[in-house]
Amino acid sequence: MTDTDSQVLMQLLKALADKNRIRILGILTQHETSVDELSAYTGLKPPTVSHHLSRLRELGLVSMRADGNVHFYKFQTESLRRLNRLLQPEKLAAMATAEGDAWEQKVLNDFLIGEQLKEIPASRKKRLVILKWLLEKFEWDVRYPESEVNEILKRHHPDFATIRREFIGNKLMLRENGVYWRIPIESEPESGR
Repeated sequence: MTDTDSQVLMQLLKALADKNRIRILGILTQHETSVDELSAYTGLKPPTVSHHLSRLRELGLVSMRADGNVHFYKFQTESLRRLNRLLQPEKLAAMATAEGDAWEQKVLNDFLIGEQLKEIPASRKKRLVILKWLLEKFEWDVRYPESEVNEILKRHHPDFATIRREFIGNKLMLRENGVYWRIPIESEPESGR
């Protein structure tokens, strides 16, 4: 989901979180209506109805047609289709991924000075972000002797032994007879940040 889609979705949901706007939309789904009629149906004052209609028009949920001095409003069914497209699971997942990427970047910014790791995070979830970053220093399909793993990790943090153990413990690398290699990352465990 793009940033624009995410913003549109948030604006639509925020607009629909108001019960008076929902009532107005409900009336407009049945027939085209003027501000005065909507005021009578809802019990809201005409300026309040106009304010809500203005917000709904900005978001494309309603359209307006002038007939002389009277403005008539109509619900736009296409807006529901657009909202439905934005609420598709894959779109929501993409939005969550973007949020997750921003969080991961924040963790990297907090714990790195250039290529140097300030400290190994205590939080398991943050530590996993750092471990994945360090893992990128190793190539796929390459077997590394322990001494080479140590040398690569020393460039980023002096406690290379702990990081090596974390790679194995978090199933990011396998080890056999002092030789290490990357493996595909399994789904992350559920834990707090």
